[in-house]
Amino acid sequence: MVPTGQFSAEQSVFEQHRKEWWRSHPGEFVVIRGDEIADGFFGTYADALRAGLQRFGVQSGFLVKQVWLTEPVYCIS
Repeated sequence: MVPTGQFSAEQSVFEQHRKEWWRSHPGEFVVIRGDEIADGFFGTYADALRAGLQRFGVQSGFLVKQVWLTEPVYCIS
């Protein structure tokens, strides 16, 4: 699937590296803006968000994504 819309560039970068990152960083978080990846991987969402804000600032959008081989599905009823 080709990502479209907001964060499509970041999603494409994630998809290009998903399998590689899954082997080395399963369940960790990565921060991406455009085709730029923030320094390293992070054990928590909060740590990744903090790193993204320090690296890219509050005026710039960036994607924080957890590294899974397949996306989890959550059902709420």
